[in-house]
Amino acid sequence: MSFTDLRDFLRAVERVGELRRVRVPVSPHLEITEICQRVVQREGPALLFENVEGSEFPLAINLFGSRRRIELALGGPPAQIGESFLRLVKDLNPPSLATLWAKRSELARLRGLKPRRRRGGAVREVAEEPDLTRLPVLTCWPGDGGPFLTFPLVHTRSPRDGSTNVGIYRLQRFGPDEAGIHWQIAKGGGYHYFEAEEAGRELPVVVALGGDPVSVLAGMMPLPEGLSETTFAGLIRGRGVELSRGVTVDIDAPAAAEIVLEGTVAPGERRIEGPFGDHFGHYSAAAPFPVLRLRKMFRRRDAIYPAIVVGKPPQEDGFLGNAVQELLGPLARLPHPEVRDLWSFEETGFHHLLAVSVEERFEKEAMRAALGLLGHGQLSLTKVMFVVGREVDPRDLEAVLAAIADHFDPAEDFHLLTRVPFDTLDFTSFEMNLGSKMILDATPTGRASAQPPELPDVTLLDRRIRGTARIGPAILAVQVDGPEPRDVLTAVLRALPGARGGPGSPPEDAPLTAPKIVAAVSPDVPLDNRGPLLWGIFTRFDPARDVFFEESTLEGAWPVHRGRMAIDATFKEGYPAPLEMDPDVVSRVTRRWKEYGID
Repeated sequence: MSFTDLRDFLRAVERVGELRRVRVPVSPHLEITEICQRVVQREGPALLFENVEGSEFPLAINLFGSRRRIELALGGPPAQIGESFLRLVKDLNPPSLATLWAKRSELARLRGLKPRRRRGGAVREVAEEPDLTRLPVLTCWPGDGGPFLTFPLVHTRSPRDGSTNVGIYRLQRFGPDEAGIHWQIAKGGGYHYFEAEEAGRELPVVVALGGDPVSVLAGMMPLPEGLSETTFAGLIRGRGVELSRGVTVDIDAPAAAEIVLEGTVAPGERRIEGPFGDHFGHYSAAAPFPVLRLRKMFRRRDAIYPAIVVGKPPQEDGFLGNAVQELLGPLARLPHPEVRDLWSFEETGFHHLLAVSVEERFEKEAMRAALGLLGHGQLSLTKVMFVVGREVDPRDLEAVLAAIADHFDPAEDFHLLTRVPFDTLDFTSFEMNLGSKMILDATPTGRASAQPPELPDVTLLDRRIRGTARIGPAILAVQVDGPEPRDVLTAVLRALPGARGGPGSPPEDAPLTAPKIVAAVSPDVPLDNRGPLLWGIFTRFDPARDVFFEESTLEGAWPVHRGRMAIDATFKEGYPAPLEMDPDVVSRVTRRWKEYGID
């Protein structure tokens, strides 16, 4: 099924029992966020708030916060759609009359590649002066710099070659007709702005709110630069996306959108945007970003405003991110046939941990694959990559960590990349857009592995150790409360079986026993819940700053590490605060819960 617009999708969601209408007044300032947090934690329904204080427009949220709604939006399981695209490309290489005929039903989807352009459309029913203060724009977290549009589809065109881009970039409302636009690095809209600014020209921008669900999903897909998200949405839909010609700017807008904002971004202009509670579970720093100045607002007469909340996992964007990687993951095998599968972990904010299974056809082909993947689009923002053998399912974290326990030897398999592009939202390097990455190669080798003996109770070593937890066979997490966490980590490393460097330490070529990694976390990170524990580790360290080993030497220009790896993932001075809701809002939502009529 291909939905025509947001309301068509909402009707279908309601028919299958996955929509709740909230008719009582609610505040867009924190209250909706707290309600949504409680619903998304249990994979609950989509929500339509029909009475948002201070606005005439209803607000839809948690639209994609369940696997069932994702499959409903796409017309099937995303993994199956991705595999079908891969099979089609392979079967048509080389093309022949026989294969073209055999694939005729699938090739019929190609009719959707070309958008259909028209004047007008439902979104042009009302034309008015832009006024963002009329929209139910959310303030999601207490420390946010203001209200933010969190689910806008930002349309731009390259001034150089005319290619188009659609991306979801948050917009901070500065006033009725001004907003800060958060173009991170490695984003298509940001590239277009770079080109316009270099030429000294303003960049026309169209912001669409709402639309058919496939087009919304396509807006967050990390497609190759130059490949139109609108074209890709049409391919999935099997029907071209209908576009409405721009009125005040020369950029088309989705005719089926709920609201369209037309404007421009001037070269050389910046204003402080943020802070903002982001998907890494902390506030991203306030920083100068370009300013969008609006010229006109178009909308349906009964427009619905879409929103999303991001924060500490799990969140609605986790379902979106998993759907995108299931759909696009198989296509990574086209340039990298040695790659069997890959998976980014939602619990770590996706970019912080990527596992890749590789079939090695020659020695260290896994490293070639790893470095190649780090040069691909959004994968270039990956901070930690675990590379495992072809028999390991990268989606199974336990199996991935077992491979690390069996095969990872830091002297041969640890690779650090310093001063490379870093996710704009990652704060751990203390330098925006620059940081470090590490690759752990755990593909099978001829080296022997050693089974770990019983581990000692390391909580007795130091009063600063509050507890420990195992994450699979490879990682020991140590909760540390107090100064100098590295001293605590060093003491733990020395106390574990097979420690190196002390009296009676094993010979240099002796196999290293598990755990191979010891990570220190702060007291706010729970040890008894796998998801928050992974979040607490992988969002709070920069490899170059915070990773060390039992032994490290320099052999020429090659650093050689031996023994276990230690990660200082404790909360550090200078980090932004983790996200916590205002206790008064929590109490209010608890008190009003039955009024909302969600359960």
